[in-house]
Amino acid sequence: MSDQPYYETMYILRPDIPEEEVDSHLKKYSEILEKSGTDVLDSQMRGKRRLAYPIAKHKEGVYVQLSHKGDGQQVAILERAMRLSEDVIRYLTVKQFGPLPTPKSTAKEDETNKSETEKEEIKPTEDKNESSDKNDSSVKNETNEEKEIKE
Repeated sequence: MSDQPYYETMYILRPDIPEEEVDSHLKKYSEILEKSGTDVLDSQMRGKRRLAYPIAKHKEGVYVQLSHKGDGQQVAILERAMRLSEDVIRYLTVKQFGPLPTPKSTAKEDETNKSETEKEEIKPTEDKNESSDKNDSSVKNETNEEKEIKE
């Protein structure tokens, strides 16, 4: 395979921490990776989800995914920082082979782009539906009139 390996670290934060603190954790771990000479490819907050089983008496957790590319030495540094943090209840780093992940846009940007494209898509389909309805009704009227003439 010609694709270089990269690493994906998925970690779960306690569900009771505020969103600002989640963002600070995201920045903190990205900075740790950058200080160790690693390229941070993508970092995404996946949101609060129910855990498959209770971890430290928590039934939910905030999932965060961090993709990074480096020589592998950064994994020990990152996992040590997560192990020392009381807010991280689980973490896992996996070495991935394949194409590098493309950074995803934020959810707010996705919503605005989605709403704009939906508006554009709705207008043409409505026009088509209205015109086809008019054509259908006119065809029905003609056939009714033709029936009356024939009778």
